[in-house]
Amino acid sequence: MRSLAAVRQWPVDDVAVAVVAADGTVVGAEGDQEREFRLASVTKPLVAYAMLIAVEEGAVEWEQPAGPPGSTVRHLIAHTSGLGFDTTSVQARPGARRIYSNTGFEALADLVHLASGIPFDQYLAEAVFEPLGMTASRLAGSAGAGAVSTCGDLALFAAELQAPTLVSAQTMAEATTVAFPGLNGVLPGYGMQKPNDWGLGFEIRATKSPHWTGKASSPRTYGHFGQSGTFLWVDPDAGAACVAMADRDFGDWAVQAWTPFTDGVLAELAGT
Repeated sequence: MRSLAAVRQWPVDDVAVAVVAADGTVVGAEGDQEREFRLASVTKPLVAYAMLIAVEEGAVEWEQPAGPPGSTVRHLIAHTSGLGFDTTSVQARPGARRIYSNTGFEALADLVHLASGIPFDQYLAEAVFEPLGMTASRLAGSAGAGAVSTCGDLALFAAELQAPTLVSAQTMAEATTVAFPGLNGVLPGYGMQKPNDWGLGFEIRATKSPHWTGKASSPRTYGHFGQSGTFLWVDPDAGAACVAMADRDFGDWAVQAWTPFTDGVLAELAGT
């Protein structure tokens, strides 16, 4: 794909990108697909997928109390528990605001550990990485932002998201449908969004502006970006997903580069 060559102009030392069709085919790639990158918050979709598996296995339940009083597993994974970003302090009642929280994902990991008797990093490996052949991926820190992976591995995950084999299609559809609709909140790096739509661990683009995906991205687009310079989006209307990984932390360069890059990818996919 010619559009991927745009990453050669990004102000980074190392970058890897891949575009994955709905049938799992990698239709374009650029950069070293086996180089390891820190994922930062792109860790969260991986952890969320393990949570979907845990729910289907019966280890935990969506309406199970978890986190602050009145909060449930569903609140935690949808960033509506009231927990702060990197603190255990409660900043709102459950279901009242969309407060993006690493702490909430750490609470989810602790819950699965208690329910399964398996350390969460091992659970994630056994439930997600190993079945998908993601041999270079590991959780090396916080369940909110501590994973390490490669573009090649995340391309495998992008294929799984589009045609699930580890969870049911119904579960995946629920995870990418807005949970607790109508809640406002801050999207890190892009300011207040009204509303700030989120599914079960996956951010949903909807009508957000500004946004890290493309201006041409469909409202159904979902995924995540990370402060380490990474992103993963799936656009069901385009029938494709895109993974991008760089060795420079998110900043103005990413705000300027990512949206036109995604629009170029979508235009090429559409043949325009």
